[in-house]
Amino acid sequence: MTMKRALTIAGSDSGGGAGIQADLKAFAALGVYGMSAITSITAQNTVGVQGVFDLPPEFVGLQIDSVVTDIGVDAVKTGMLSNAGIIEVVAAKVREHALPHLVVDPVMVAKSGDPLLRPEAREALVELLLPLAEVLTPNLHEARALTGLAIEGLEDMRRAAEAIHALGPRNVVLKGGHLEADPADLLFDGQRFIMLRGERIVTPHTHGTGCTFASAIAAGLAKGRSVEGAVREAKAYITEAIRHALPLGHGHGPTNHFAVLYKAAGWG
Repeated sequence: MTMKRALTIAGSDSGGGAGIQADLKAFAALGVYGMSAITSITAQNTVGVQGVFDLPPEFVGLQIDSVVTDIGVDAVKTGMLSNAGIIEVVAAKVREHALPHLVVDPVMVAKSGDPLLRPEAREALVELLLPLAEVLTPNLHEARALTGLAIEGLEDMRRAAEAIHALGPRNVVLKGGHLEADPADLLFDGQRFIMLRGERIVTPHTHGTGCTFASAIAAGLAKGRSVEGAVREAKAYITEAIRHALPLGHGHGPTNHFAVLYKAAGWG
């Protein structure tokens, strides 16, 4: 059996709950081989982000070249791309290598509220990367930033999804976890709206949920799932990861990326 391969292009989270650490854990849990191109190094924990160091854009590109020209890639997920130079290089490499199944998580703000995308980089993200995305996974805060729309309910989510789809991504998964009602995610492919309802799990330990969800979608696409199938599988996966979240640290603890595997093994 040939193992499918997924590449994350994202920032590093020293606390291990988000960023490339979360992505690689999700890839492993879902049975794909994970690789990484690091864009930024953060000093980060469950309480906040204490520092950010961006890698030179050309070195980000070199990491992508190294992986693609040797191991190969079946799907790609992007996360923290903090400046316009990095976004420009990532978009160029996606086109140069014709990288398949690009899932873009438009990371703008950390769970703690610390900014992770510079304001001047937002235009580059919209113009260069969104049109290349097979799937875009904004939360409501990111959707508001991308569209300028107020989003308070499901009808607002539909309007926002249409507006975001017009920016270029082939599929939009608008995450509704910040709604007051039970969380519902909305998948829009330009023609159909598919509502994916979930359950509200009351826990403060949700650090890394966005990264993990997008990575799970990429894993599904790498394995040949349809977009809808990959999104449904990812939603089921992240729900269990949140249900068994880890109360580590003094702030927002991480989700449990291996919850399903641990349960199957009788470890918890």
